[in-house]
Amino acid sequence: MFFHKQELQHSATPDAPDAVYARKLQEVLGGQYGEITIAMQYGFQAWNTHIPGKYRDMLFGIAAEEFGHVEMLAIMISQLLEKAPVGLTDEAVQNDPVMAAVIGGTDVQQAIVAGAGARPVDSMGNPWQGAFITSSGNLLADFTANANGEMQGRLQAARLYHMTDDKGVQDLLSFLIARDTMHQNQWLAAIQELQDDGIEQFPVPSTFPQSKEDQTVNYQYLNFSDGAHAKEGSWASGPTPDGKGEFSYHDGPTTTPMPAPTTPDERFHGTTGKSPLLEKTKGALHKG
Repeated sequence: MFFHKQELQHSATPDAPDAVYARKLQEVLGGQYGEITIAMQYGFQAWNTHIPGKYRDMLFGIAAEEFGHVEMLAIMISQLLEKAPVGLTDEAVQNDPVMAAVIGGTDVQQAIVAGAGARPVDSMGNPWQGAFITSSGNLLADFTANANGEMQGRLQAARLYHMTDDKGVQDLLSFLIARDTMHQNQWLAAIQELQDDGIEQFPVPSTFPQSKEDQTVNYQYLNFSDGAHAKEGSWASGPTPDGKGEFSYHDGPTTTPMPAPTTPDERFHGTTGKSPLLEKTKGALHKG
């Protein structure tokens, strides 16, 4: 059950309108690593969690917080668009908000579709997609994806912080960046705790027996580049992070001959190199 309380977790009021910046802010709302993605990702992970207790409860709690972040950004964007001056002197342009949007570099659909409001899109107007979210049912895989999501989101919010002098906007971003700091650390702690609790281990999935994987390459660094320095990394020699093997370095992969080209059924009408007459004759014999 969701219950909406008409309060915000943090203030979201700009000092002045800014339609161009409103478009930039759409990235951390509806982009691949925006708040909509993060909120939906944590929500679906919670709904798909198979065990009760602290991990499921944490996911429900953080998902609810992220939906609040969606709301704060949407409200901030709407206020940035409210009475936003286009900054142009031509009266014909000033009187046409769509034309002003085109010339001024703002999002045209924020004017036409949303009526000076936020939209579930990124800064280029690309619609938000459910394909952005990760919810695999494996908590270690999901928590690792979550840490990356928080890192990418914090990176983008930090860049946006330097793109404005608006103290109200910077105040909101400062808060969101701080929450990203917490959430990065939260997921890293949860990743470690999953392993300490013996629930999941690397490599994911730990339930697949490693005896069934190719033992000759499972810890080999295969160099597919002519760069000479990859062998200097810890991934090329020494113990593996999962504690189950030793890295080794190999220049170039092993190879095997390419199989002969396939020959599809005549009813696919592919170009096979066979006589077209023969293909037609064989095709005519098929009932289907």
